[in-house]
Amino acid sequence: MKQEGILQVYNSIDLSFDHGDGVYLYTEDGTRYLDFTSGIGVTCLGHSHPGLVSAIRDQAGKLWHCSNLFKIKGQEIVAKKIVDNSFANSVFFCNSGAEAVEAGIKAIRRYFYLKKSKKYKIICVNNAFHGRTFATISAAGQEKLLDGFAPHLEGFEHVDFNNLDAIKEKVDDNTAGILIETVQGEGGITPAKKDYLKDLGKFAKENDLLLFFDEVQCGVGRTGKFLAVDWVKNLEPNLVSIAKGIGGGFPLGALLLDTKVSKCMTKGSHGSTFGGNPLGMAVADVVLNNVLKEDFLDHVREVGFNLRKSLMENIVKKYPKLVCGVRGIGLMIGLEAVVDNTILIQAIRNERLLTVKAGFNVIRMLPPLILEMKHVDEAVQKIDKALGKIK
Repeated sequence: MKQEGILQVYNSIDLSFDHGDGVYLYTEDGTRYLDFTSGIGVTCLGHSHPGLVSAIRDQAGKLWHCSNLFKIKGQEIVAKKIVDNSFANSVFFCNSGAEAVEAGIKAIRRYFYLKKSKKYKIICVNNAFHGRTFATISAAGQEKLLDGFAPHLEGFEHVDFNNLDAIKEKVDDNTAGILIETVQGEGGITPAKKDYLKDLGKFAKENDLLLFFDEVQCGVGRTGKFLAVDWVKNLEPNLVSIAKGIGGGFPLGALLLDTKVSKCMTKGSHGSTFGGNPLGMAVADVVLNNVLKEDFLDHVREVGFNLRKSLMENIVKKYPKLVCGVRGIGLMIGLEAVVDNTILIQAIRNERLLTVKAGFNVIRMLPPLILEMKHVDEAVQKIDKALGKIK
């Protein structure tokens, strides 16, 4: 018998939501959940943020879509704000993180092509995640992502994360660039070490390699800086991909490029039908107007620090047989599990707190960046209650 419906590629749990407000999600019967997933790091300003709702409503009444055959004023406004607050010289707008990473991979190869160089290979790191497209699963190199999709796209080599010596050993005459997540998200909330990033930047510059940071999950204020690379002084990326938070829940991605790489991406070299559409730009403008306020980022750092501290003092020390540590930066936090993390995530969800699994048996927490201390206390109380019921 023919069955119609959703392609079954998601392992969705039997739970759905009717609406959201701030840091909370509500089911149809009104049951309230404290949301520490943010749609996996997406709804940075929380659910139904009035500024975002107004921006979409107002723009929808004027113009939804206009081809990039014509100038889109919103792109110019948003790009200027990004350029003024980052290393970037230019911005390419797209619709997702994977698209932004794909654009970056193309830019690296085209840069060296125009230099009449044979360089094309990109060194990536183990335990990474860059998206679900053909190039991005090849860049990540994880068997669980690649299974069934051979032959895989060539040109990617893999080494251990936070290991510069391993990168140095891999570099040859065909190496064009290095691609890493500044903080590995899916891989288990693992930040790149500052000394590693500093030395990586120096090594890339000395060896004519392009440095590409994937900040789809950790960018746009998630770590307490606009970009996570901003934590390292004098680090000069050539490319950074962002998405998730930049749209606040609206599908949006962007590739940030420095001056020399911008020059190689000439008219016709890349494009997107929906990238930089008026609706997306209206949303991104509101997100940036909030996130780029210094007190906003101060708030993310402060609340994130207090959440990590409270988890360590009130959860890890109390339940050493269930959890063993806290990792992360800003409001990108991982609670390290001793037992199967899915068991703990389910128990925590039973107390109406939503979290998400990550690598290294980590319970990932990506709350909206508008989180307040009262929400921190509420979350820790829910986790305490959940873990207290596990025998």
